[in-house]
Amino acid sequence: MQSLKTKTINGLIWNTIDKFAVQGIGFGIGIVLARILMPSDYGLIGMLAIFIAISQLMIEGGFSSALIQKHKPTNVDYSTIFYFNFIVAAIFYLILFLTAPLIASFYEVPQLTLITRVVSLSILINALSIVQQTRLTISLDFKTQTQVSLFGVVISGVLGIVAAYQGCGVWALVIQNLSSAFVRMLFLFYYNKWIPKFLFSVSSFKKLFKFSSYLLVATFISTFIQNVYSIIIGKVFAAKDLGFYSNAKQYPELLSATISNVLLGVTYPVLVSLQHERDKMVMVYGRLMRVTVFFVMPMLTLFALLSEPFIKFVLTDKWMPIAPLISWMCFARLIVPISTLNMNILNAIGRSDLFLKVNLSKLPLTIGALLITVPFGLKAVVIGHFATSFIAFFINAYYPGKLFGFGAIRQLREMKTVVIATLIMAACVYGIIQFISTDFLKLLIGGLIGIVVYVIAAFIMKIEELKDINDLIQSILLNKNKTPEPENFQME
Repeated sequence: MQSLKTKTINGLIWNTIDKFAVQGIGFGIGIVLARILMPSDYGLIGMLAIFIAISQLMIEGGFSSALIQKHKPTNVDYSTIFYFNFIVAAIFYLILFLTAPLIASFYEVPQLTLITRVVSLSILINALSIVQQTRLTISLDFKTQTQVSLFGVVISGVLGIVAAYQGCGVWALVIQNLSSAFVRMLFLFYYNKWIPKFLFSVSSFKKLFKFSSYLLVATFISTFIQNVYSIIIGKVFAAKDLGFYSNAKQYPELLSATISNVLLGVTYPVLVSLQHERDKMVMVYGRLMRVTVFFVMPMLTLFALLSEPFIKFVLTDKWMPIAPLISWMCFARLIVPISTLNMNILNAIGRSDLFLKVNLSKLPLTIGALLITVPFGLKAVVIGHFATSFIAFFINAYYPGKLFGFGAIRQLREMKTVVIATLIMAACVYGIIQFISTDFLKLLIGGLIGIVVYVIAAFIMKIEELKDINDLIQSILLNKNKTPEPENFQME
Protein backbone atom coordinates (compact mmCIF):
# COMPACT_ATOMS: atom_id res chain seq x y z
CA MET A 1 0.00 0.00 0.00
CA GLN A 2 1.39 3.39 -0.95
CA SER A 3 2.44 5.76 1.84
CA LEU A 4 1.00 9.24 2.08
CA LYS A 5 4.26 10.73 0.82
CA THR A 6 4.39 8.41 -2.20
CA LYS A 7 0.75 9.11 -3.07
CA THR A 8 1.41 12.83 -2.74
CA ILE A 9 4.51 12.77 -4.95
CA ASN A 10 2.71 10.65 -7.56
CA GLY A 11 -0.24 12.99 -7.34
CA LEU A 12 2.04 15.98 -7.84
CA ILE A 13 3.63 14.35 -10.89
CA TRP A 14 0.32 13.53 -12.57
CA ASN A 15 -1.31 16.79 -11.54
CA THR A 16 1.69 18.63 -12.98
CA ILE A 17 1.32 16.72 -16.25
CA ASP A 18 -2.40 17.47 -16.17
CA LYS A 19 -2.07 21.19 -15.58
CA PHE A 20 0.90 21.81 -17.87
CA ALA A 21 -0.36 19.62 -20.71
CA VAL A 22 -3.97 20.77 -20.45
CA GLN A 23 -3.14 24.41 -19.83
CA GLY A 24 -0.45 24.31 -22.50
CA ILE A 25 -2.82 22.91 -25.10
CA GLY A 26 -5.52 25.29 -23.90
CA PHE A 27 -3.06 28.16 -24.14
CA GLY A 28 -2.31 27.28 -27.76
CA ILE A 29 -5.98 26.91 -28.62
CA GLY A 30 -6.72 30.23 -26.92
CA ILE A 31 -4.08 31.95 -29.04
CA VAL A 32 -5.56 30.54 -32.27
CA LEU A 33 -9.05 31.67 -31.25
CA ALA A 34 -7.79 35.13 -30.19
CA ARG A 35 -6.21 35.62 -33.62
CA ILE A 36 -9.51 34.76 -35.35
CA LEU A 37 -12.12 36.27 -33.03
CA MET A 38 -12.63 39.89 -32.00
CA PRO A 39 -12.27 41.37 -28.47
CA SER A 40 -16.03 42.03 -28.41
CA ASP A 41 -16.69 38.27 -28.76
CA TYR A 42 -14.78 37.65 -25.54
CA GLY A 43 -16.55 40.61 -23.96
CA LEU A 44 -19.97 39.04 -24.56
CA ILE A 45 -18.94 35.84 -22.79
CA GLY A 46 -17.28 37.91 -20.05
CA MET A 47 -20.61 39.62 -19.34
CA LEU A 48 -22.06 36.25 -18.35
CA ALA A 49 -19.07 35.09 -16.31
CA ILE A 50 -20.44 36.07 -12.92
CA PHE A 51 -23.85 34.49 -13.53
CA ILE A 52 -22.33 31.18 -14.61
CA ALA A 53 -19.71 31.24 -11.84
CA ILE A 54 -22.22 31.91 -9.08
CA SER A 55 -24.64 29.31 -10.43
CA GLN A 56 -21.85 26.73 -10.56
CA LEU A 57 -20.83 27.66 -7.03
CA MET A 58 -24.35 27.30 -5.64
CA ILE A 59 -24.66 23.90 -7.33
CA GLU A 60 -21.43 22.58 -5.87
CA GLY A 61 -22.30 24.23 -2.56
CA GLY A 62 -18.96 23.52 -0.92
CA PHE A 63 -19.85 19.82 -0.76
CA SER A 64 -16.75 18.69 -2.65
CA SER A 65 -14.57 20.12 0.10
CA ALA A 66 -16.94 18.71 2.71
CA LEU A 67 -16.63 15.21 1.22
CA ILE A 68 -12.84 15.52 1.10
CA GLN A 69 -12.73 16.87 4.64
CA LYS A 70 -14.92 14.04 5.96
CA HIS A 71 -13.07 10.88 6.97
CA LYS A 72 -14.08 8.05 4.59
CA PRO A 73 -17.31 9.34 2.97
CA THR A 74 -19.82 6.59 2.20
CA ASN A 75 -21.74 5.74 -0.94
CA VAL A 76 -24.79 7.27 0.71
CA ASP A 77 -22.87 10.54 1.10
CA TYR A 78 -21.83 10.52 -2.55
CA SER A 79 -25.30 9.69 -3.87
CA THR A 80 -26.96 12.30 -1.67
CA ILE A 81 -24.69 15.07 -2.91
CA PHE A 82 -24.95 13.88 -6.53
CA TYR A 83 -28.74 14.30 -6.56
CA PHE A 84 -28.57 17.55 -4.63
CA ASN A 85 -26.12 18.99 -7.17
CA PHE A 86 -28.29 18.10 -10.14
CA ILE A 87 -31.55 19.35 -8.62
CA VAL A 88 -29.98 22.70 -7.76
CA ALA A 89 -28.44 22.86 -11.24
CA ALA A 90 -31.87 22.41 -12.84
CA ILE A 91 -33.29 25.20 -10.65
CA PHE A 92 -30.50 27.61 -11.53
CA TYR A 93 -30.69 26.81 -15.22
CA LEU A 94 -34.40 27.60 -15.15
CA ILE A 95 -33.67 30.89 -13.35
CA LEU A 96 -31.05 31.88 -15.93
CA PHE A 97 -33.32 30.82 -18.81
CA LEU A 98 -36.16 33.02 -17.53
CA THR A 99 -33.98 36.00 -16.59
CA ALA A 100 -31.90 35.97 -19.80
CA PRO A 101 -33.88 38.91 -21.27
CA LEU A 102 -33.20 40.93 -18.11
CA ILE A 103 -29.47 40.22 -18.35
CA ALA A 104 -29.49 41.31 -22.00
CA SER A 105 -31.41 44.46 -21.05
CA PHE A 106 -28.97 45.27 -18.22
CA TYR A 107 -26.01 45.24 -20.63
CA GLU A 108 -28.12 46.65 -23.49
CA VAL A 109 -27.03 43.76 -25.74
CA PRO A 110 -30.11 41.90 -27.15
CA GLN A 111 -28.17 38.90 -28.45
CA LEU A 112 -27.22 37.98 -24.88
CA THR A 113 -30.68 36.46 -24.36
CA LEU A 114 -30.01 33.45 -26.58
CA ILE A 115 -26.34 33.24 -25.62
CA THR A 116 -27.27 33.08 -21.91
CA ARG A 117 -29.82 30.33 -22.45
CA VAL A 118 -27.41 28.19 -24.45
CA VAL A 119 -24.17 28.68 -22.53
CA SER A 120 -25.99 28.08 -19.22
CA LEU A 121 -26.52 24.46 -20.25
CA SER A 122 -22.96 23.92 -19.04
CA ILE A 123 -24.11 24.14 -15.42
CA LEU A 124 -26.41 21.12 -15.90
CA ILE A 125 -23.57 19.14 -17.48
CA ASN A 126 -21.01 20.16 -14.86
CA ALA A 127 -23.39 19.18 -12.05
CA LEU A 128 -23.08 15.56 -13.16
CA SER A 129 -19.28 15.72 -12.90
CA ILE A 130 -18.78 17.18 -9.41
CA VAL A 131 -19.01 14.01 -7.31
CA GLN A 132 -17.08 11.99 -9.90
CA GLN A 133 -14.23 14.50 -9.78
CA THR A 134 -14.32 14.60 -5.98
CA ARG A 135 -14.03 10.81 -5.69
CA LEU A 136 -10.88 10.87 -7.81
CA THR A 137 -9.42 13.71 -5.76
CA ILE A 138 -10.05 11.89 -2.47
CA SER A 139 -8.17 8.85 -3.79
CA LEU A 140 -5.41 11.12 -5.17
CA ASP A 141 -6.06 9.62 -8.62
CA PHE A 142 -4.76 12.49 -10.71
CA LYS A 143 -3.66 10.20 -13.54
CA THR A 144 -7.29 9.58 -14.49
CA GLN A 145 -8.12 13.25 -14.10
CA THR A 146 -5.25 14.07 -16.43
CA GLN A 147 -6.63 11.79 -19.13
CA VAL A 148 -10.12 13.24 -18.77
CA SER A 149 -8.87 16.82 -18.93
CA LEU A 150 -6.78 16.16 -22.01
CA PHE A 151 -9.72 14.65 -23.89
CA GLY A 152 -11.89 17.61 -22.90
CA VAL A 153 -9.50 20.37 -23.89
CA VAL A 154 -8.44 18.81 -27.20
CA ILE A 155 -11.91 17.89 -28.47
CA SER A 156 -13.54 21.16 -27.37
CA GLY A 157 -10.60 23.17 -28.70
CA VAL A 158 -10.81 21.62 -32.14
CA LEU A 159 -14.57 22.22 -32.28
CA GLY A 160 -14.12 25.84 -31.15
CA ILE A 161 -11.43 26.55 -33.77
CA VAL A 162 -13.49 24.98 -36.56
CA ALA A 163 -16.49 27.09 -35.53
CA ALA A 164 -14.33 30.23 -35.40
CA TYR A 165 -12.96 29.60 -38.90
CA GLN A 166 -16.54 29.13 -40.12
CA GLY A 167 -17.32 32.68 -38.95
CA CYS A 168 -19.42 31.75 -35.91
CA GLY A 169 -17.92 34.57 -33.82
CA VAL A 170 -18.94 34.43 -30.16
CA TRP A 171 -20.71 31.10 -30.77
CA ALA A 172 -17.31 29.48 -31.27
CA LEU A 173 -16.59 30.22 -27.60
CA VAL A 174 -20.01 28.87 -26.60
CA ILE A 175 -19.39 25.64 -28.54
CA GLN A 176 -15.97 25.27 -26.95
CA ASN A 177 -17.40 25.79 -23.45
CA LEU A 178 -20.29 23.33 -23.82
CA SER A 179 -18.32 20.61 -25.58
CA SER A 180 -15.58 20.78 -22.93
CA ALA A 181 -18.11 20.23 -20.13
CA PHE A 182 -19.86 17.41 -22.01
CA VAL A 183 -16.69 15.51 -22.94
CA ARG A 184 -15.32 15.75 -19.38
CA MET A 185 -18.59 14.48 -17.95
CA LEU A 186 -18.68 11.46 -20.30
CA PHE A 187 -15.10 10.42 -19.59
CA LEU A 188 -15.42 10.93 -15.82
CA PHE A 189 -18.30 8.46 -15.80
CA TYR A 190 -16.39 6.08 -18.08
CA TYR A 191 -13.20 6.01 -16.01
CA ASN A 192 -14.66 6.37 -12.53
CA LYS A 193 -16.94 3.32 -12.73
CA TRP A 194 -19.29 4.81 -10.14
CA ILE A 195 -23.03 5.17 -10.58
CA PRO A 196 -25.13 6.90 -7.90
CA LYS A 197 -27.52 4.73 -5.94
CA PHE A 198 -31.18 5.69 -5.53
CA LEU A 199 -30.40 7.03 -2.08
CA PHE A 200 -30.79 10.38 -0.41
CA SER A 201 -29.95 10.73 3.27
CA VAL A 202 -31.17 13.81 5.09
CA SER A 203 -28.83 13.13 8.03
CA SER A 204 -25.83 12.78 5.69
CA PHE A 205 -26.81 16.01 3.95
CA LYS A 206 -27.07 17.87 7.27
CA LYS A 207 -23.67 16.68 8.46
CA LEU A 208 -21.96 17.70 5.23
CA PHE A 209 -23.89 20.96 5.04
CA LYS A 210 -22.66 21.94 8.51
CA PHE A 211 -19.16 22.26 7.07
CA SER A 212 -20.09 23.36 3.56
CA SER A 213 -22.52 26.14 4.58
CA TYR A 214 -19.78 28.47 5.80
CA LEU A 215 -17.65 27.54 2.82
CA LEU A 216 -20.54 28.18 0.44
CA VAL A 217 -21.13 31.71 1.72
CA ALA A 218 -17.40 32.44 1.82
CA THR A 219 -16.82 31.13 -1.69
CA PHE A 220 -19.86 33.05 -2.92
CA ILE A 221 -18.28 36.26 -1.66
CA SER A 222 -14.92 35.29 -3.16
CA THR A 223 -16.54 34.49 -6.51
CA PHE A 224 -18.43 37.76 -6.45
CA ILE A 225 -15.23 39.67 -5.70
CA GLN A 226 -13.42 37.96 -8.59
CA ASN A 227 -16.21 38.59 -11.10
CA VAL A 228 -17.64 41.95 -10.04
CA TYR A 229 -15.00 43.62 -12.21
CA SER A 230 -16.56 42.00 -15.29
CA ILE A 231 -20.02 43.31 -14.36
CA ILE A 232 -18.84 46.88 -13.87
CA ILE A 233 -16.58 46.93 -16.94
CA GLY A 234 -19.28 45.34 -19.09
CA LYS A 235 -21.86 47.88 -17.93
CA VAL A 236 -19.73 51.06 -17.89
CA PHE A 237 -17.42 50.36 -20.84
CA ALA A 238 -17.91 48.75 -24.27
CA ALA A 239 -17.98 44.98 -24.93
CA LYS A 240 -14.54 45.18 -26.54
CA ASP A 241 -13.13 46.76 -23.35
CA LEU A 242 -14.41 43.82 -21.34
CA GLY A 243 -12.83 41.57 -23.96
CA PHE A 244 -9.50 43.36 -23.42
CA TYR A 245 -9.86 42.98 -19.65
CA SER A 246 -10.83 39.29 -19.89
CA ASN A 247 -7.84 38.39 -22.04
CA ALA A 248 -5.44 40.54 -20.02
CA LYS A 249 -6.60 38.65 -16.95
CA GLN A 250 -6.62 35.25 -18.67
CA TYR A 251 -2.92 34.83 -19.44
CA PRO A 252 -1.44 35.77 -16.02
CA GLU A 253 -4.15 33.68 -14.35
CA LEU A 254 -3.30 30.75 -16.60
CA LEU A 255 0.38 30.89 -15.62
CA SER A 256 -0.33 31.43 -11.94
CA ALA A 257 -3.12 28.88 -11.67
CA THR A 258 -1.17 26.20 -13.51
CA ILE A 259 1.39 26.12 -10.69
CA SER A 260 -0.90 26.81 -7.74
CA ASN A 261 -3.57 24.33 -8.87
CA VAL A 262 -0.97 21.60 -9.22
CA LEU A 263 0.00 22.08 -5.59
CA LEU A 264 -3.35 22.99 -4.08
CA GLY A 265 -5.31 20.32 -5.95
CA VAL A 266 -3.07 17.57 -4.58
CA THR A 267 -2.30 19.02 -1.17
CA TYR A 268 -5.77 19.85 0.13
CA PRO A 269 -6.59 16.16 0.80
CA VAL A 270 -3.04 15.74 2.18
CA LEU A 271 -3.46 18.67 4.58
CA VAL A 272 -6.83 17.26 5.61
CA SER A 273 -5.19 13.93 6.44
CA LEU A 274 -2.69 15.79 8.67
CA GLN A 275 -5.23 17.98 10.45
CA HIS A 276 -4.62 16.17 13.76
CA GLU A 277 -0.84 16.43 13.41
CA ARG A 278 -0.39 20.19 13.45
CA ASP A 279 3.43 20.25 13.43
CA LYS A 280 3.60 18.12 10.27
CA MET A 281 0.81 20.13 8.70
CA VAL A 282 2.59 23.44 9.26
CA MET A 283 5.86 21.98 7.95
CA VAL A 284 4.17 20.76 4.75
CA TYR A 285 2.21 24.01 4.49
CA GLY A 286 5.37 26.14 4.70
CA ARG A 287 7.19 23.99 2.18
CA LEU A 288 4.32 24.21 -0.29
CA MET A 289 4.35 27.97 0.05
CA ARG A 290 8.05 28.18 -0.79
CA VAL A 291 7.68 25.86 -3.78
CA THR A 292 4.72 27.89 -5.07
CA VAL A 293 6.62 31.18 -4.81
CA PHE A 294 9.70 29.60 -6.40
CA PHE A 295 7.77 28.96 -9.60
CA VAL A 296 5.09 31.65 -9.73
CA MET A 297 7.12 34.77 -8.95
CA PRO A 298 9.78 34.48 -11.71
CA MET A 299 7.27 33.15 -14.24
CA LEU A 300 4.85 36.07 -13.89
CA THR A 301 7.63 38.65 -13.65
CA LEU A 302 9.18 37.34 -16.88
CA PHE A 303 5.80 37.37 -18.63
CA ALA A 304 5.18 40.96 -17.50
CA LEU A 305 8.51 42.00 -19.04
CA LEU A 306 7.78 40.21 -22.32
CA SER A 307 4.05 40.99 -22.58
CA GLU A 308 4.39 43.57 -25.36
CA PRO A 309 6.42 41.42 -27.79
CA PHE A 310 4.16 38.48 -26.89
CA ILE A 311 1.05 40.41 -27.95
CA LYS A 312 2.60 41.79 -31.14
CA PHE A 313 4.06 38.49 -32.30
CA VAL A 314 1.45 36.01 -31.04
CA LEU A 315 -1.91 37.77 -30.68
CA THR A 316 -1.53 40.47 -33.39
CA ASP A 317 -1.85 44.23 -33.09
CA LYS A 318 -5.62 44.24 -32.48
CA TRP A 319 -4.85 43.14 -28.90
CA MET A 320 -2.14 45.76 -28.21
CA PRO A 321 -4.32 47.74 -25.75
CA ILE A 322 -3.96 44.89 -23.25
CA ALA A 323 -0.13 45.17 -23.00
CA PRO A 324 -0.05 47.47 -19.92
CA LEU A 325 -3.04 45.61 -18.45
CA ILE A 326 -1.22 42.26 -18.64
CA SER A 327 1.79 43.66 -16.80
CA TRP A 328 -0.34 44.92 -13.90
CA MET A 329 -2.32 41.67 -13.86
CA CYS A 330 0.94 39.71 -13.60
CA PHE A 331 1.94 41.68 -10.52
CA ALA A 332 -1.55 41.25 -9.07
CA ARG A 333 -1.32 37.47 -9.50
CA LEU A 334 2.14 37.20 -7.90
CA ILE A 335 0.72 36.92 -4.42
CA VAL A 336 -2.63 35.26 -5.16
CA PRO A 337 -1.43 31.61 -4.99
CA ILE A 338 -0.03 32.28 -1.52
CA SER A 339 -3.30 33.87 -0.44
CA THR A 340 -5.11 30.81 -1.80
CA LEU A 341 -2.87 28.49 0.19
CA ASN A 342 -3.53 30.54 3.33
CA MET A 343 -7.25 30.08 2.79
CA ASN A 344 -6.86 26.41 1.90
CA ILE A 345 -5.38 25.48 5.25
CA LEU A 346 -8.40 26.92 7.06
CA ASN A 347 -10.65 24.52 5.17
CA ALA A 348 -8.23 21.65 5.75
CA ILE A 349 -8.61 21.98 9.53
CA GLY A 350 -12.39 22.29 9.20
CA ARG A 351 -12.53 26.05 9.97
CA SER A 352 -14.77 27.12 7.11
CA ASP A 353 -16.21 29.71 9.52
CA LEU A 354 -12.86 31.53 9.50
CA PHE A 355 -12.75 31.18 5.72
CA LEU A 356 -16.06 33.05 5.66
CA LYS A 357 -14.87 35.80 8.00
CA VAL A 358 -11.78 36.46 5.88
CA ASN A 359 -13.77 36.75 2.66
CA LEU A 360 -16.34 39.03 4.27
CA SER A 361 -13.57 41.37 5.38
CA LYS A 362 -12.28 41.69 1.78
CA LEU A 363 -15.61 42.61 0.19
CA PRO A 364 -15.60 46.33 1.17
CA LEU A 365 -12.00 46.57 -0.07
CA THR A 366 -12.93 45.41 -3.57
CA ILE A 367 -16.08 47.53 -3.82
CA GLY A 368 -14.21 50.60 -2.60
CA ALA A 369 -11.40 50.10 -5.11
CA LEU A 370 -13.90 49.83 -7.96
CA LEU A 371 -15.78 52.96 -6.93
CA ILE A 372 -12.52 54.92 -6.83
CA THR A 373 -10.94 53.62 -10.05
CA VAL A 374 -13.82 53.21 -12.55
CA PRO A 375 -14.08 56.96 -13.33
CA PHE A 376 -10.40 56.96 -14.36
CA GLY A 377 -10.66 54.23 -16.99
CA LEU A 378 -9.84 50.57 -17.55
CA LYS A 379 -6.14 50.79 -16.69
CA ALA A 380 -6.95 52.42 -13.34
CA VAL A 381 -9.36 49.57 -12.58
CA VAL A 382 -6.62 47.01 -13.20
CA ILE A 383 -4.14 48.94 -11.04
CA GLY A 384 -6.77 49.01 -8.30
CA HIS A 385 -7.09 45.24 -8.67
CA PHE A 386 -3.34 44.93 -8.10
CA ALA A 387 -3.54 47.07 -4.95
CA THR A 388 -6.42 45.06 -3.47
CA SER A 389 -4.64 41.76 -4.20
CA PHE A 390 -1.60 42.94 -2.26
CA ILE A 391 -3.66 44.10 0.71
CA ALA A 392 -5.71 40.89 0.62
CA PHE A 393 -2.51 38.88 1.18
CA PHE A 394 -2.13 40.38 4.66
CA ILE A 395 -5.79 39.75 5.44
CA ASN A 396 -5.58 36.12 4.28
CA ALA A 397 -2.41 35.53 6.31
CA TYR A 398 -3.97 36.72 9.60
CA TYR A 399 -5.44 33.42 10.79
CA PRO A 400 -2.47 31.24 9.70
CA GLY A 401 -0.38 33.61 11.81
CA LYS A 402 -2.73 33.39 14.77
CA LEU A 403 -3.29 29.62 14.61
CA PHE A 404 0.10 28.35 13.43
CA GLY A 405 2.56 31.21 13.96
CA PHE A 406 2.97 31.45 10.19
CA GLY A 407 1.68 34.94 9.44
CA ALA A 408 2.42 37.53 6.76
CA ILE A 409 5.81 38.67 8.10
CA ARG A 410 7.16 35.13 8.38
CA GLN A 411 5.82 34.30 4.93
CA LEU A 412 7.53 37.34 3.42
CA ARG A 413 10.78 36.28 5.06
CA GLU A 414 10.41 32.83 3.53
CA MET A 415 10.11 34.48 0.10
CA LYS A 416 13.08 36.85 0.31
CA THR A 417 15.68 34.71 -1.52
CA VAL A 418 13.23 34.06 -4.36
CA VAL A 419 12.43 37.78 -4.54
CA ILE A 420 16.14 38.62 -4.85
CA ALA A 421 16.71 35.96 -7.53
CA THR A 422 13.66 37.24 -9.43
CA LEU A 423 14.85 40.85 -9.30
CA ILE A 424 18.28 39.82 -10.64
CA MET A 425 16.57 37.96 -13.47
CA ALA A 426 14.26 40.90 -14.24
CA ALA A 427 17.16 43.38 -14.39
CA CYS A 428 19.10 41.16 -16.81
CA VAL A 429 16.13 40.49 -19.09
CA TYR A 430 15.02 44.12 -19.17
CA GLY A 431 18.52 45.32 -20.00
CA ILE A 432 19.06 42.78 -22.78
CA ILE A 433 15.74 43.14 -24.63
CA GLN A 434 16.35 46.88 -25.02
CA PHE A 435 19.00 46.00 -27.61
CA ILE A 436 16.83 43.52 -29.56
CA SER A 437 14.68 44.86 -32.38
CA THR A 438 12.38 41.99 -33.38
CA ASP A 439 9.53 40.71 -31.20
CA PHE A 440 10.29 37.04 -31.86
CA LEU A 441 13.90 37.40 -30.73
CA LYS A 442 12.80 39.36 -27.67
CA LEU A 443 10.56 36.47 -26.66
CA LEU A 444 13.13 33.79 -27.46
CA ILE A 445 16.26 35.41 -26.05
CA GLY A 446 14.47 37.17 -23.19
CA GLY A 447 12.79 33.92 -22.13
CA LEU A 448 15.99 31.85 -22.30
CA ILE A 449 18.07 34.49 -20.50
CA GLY A 450 15.39 34.79 -17.82
CA ILE A 451 15.33 31.06 -17.10
CA VAL A 452 19.12 30.66 -17.10
CA VAL A 453 19.77 33.71 -14.89
CA TYR A 454 17.07 32.71 -12.41
CA VAL A 455 18.36 29.14 -12.08
CA ILE A 456 21.96 30.40 -11.62
CA ALA A 457 20.84 32.94 -9.01
CA ALA A 458 18.83 30.26 -7.20
CA PHE A 459 21.87 27.93 -7.24
CA ILE A 460 24.22 30.60 -5.91
CA MET A 461 21.80 31.52 -3.11
CA LYS A 462 21.26 27.81 -2.36
CA ILE A 463 17.48 27.93 -2.66
CA GLU A 464 16.60 24.40 -1.53
CA GLU A 465 13.58 24.03 -3.83
CA LEU A 466 15.98 23.88 -6.79
CA LYS A 467 17.58 20.74 -5.35
CA ASP A 468 14.19 19.13 -4.70
CA ILE A 469 13.12 19.73 -8.29
CA ASN A 470 16.41 18.32 -9.60
CA ASP A 471 16.00 15.19 -7.46
CA LEU A 472 12.43 14.68 -8.64
CA ILE A 473 13.35 15.11 -12.33
CA GLN A 474 16.24 12.65 -12.01
CA SER A 475 13.92 10.17 -10.33
CA ILE A 476 11.43 10.37 -13.18
CA LEU A 477 14.10 10.16 -15.90
CA LEU A 478 15.86 7.21 -14.28
CA ASN A 479 12.57 5.35 -13.69
CA LYS A 480 13.36 4.71 -10.06
CA ASN A 481 10.87 2.69 -8.11
CA LYS A 482 11.43 4.71 -4.99
CA THR A 483 10.84 8.43 -5.22
CA PRO A 484 13.68 10.31 -3.43
CA GLU A 485 12.55 12.15 -0.37
CA PRO A 486 13.57 15.81 -0.49
CA GLU A 487 15.18 17.13 2.64
CA ASN A 488 12.69 18.47 5.18
CA PHE A 489 9.74 17.13 3.16
CA GLN A 490 8.91 14.12 5.28
CA MET A 491 5.25 13.19 5.32
CA GLU A 492 5.29 9.79 6.94
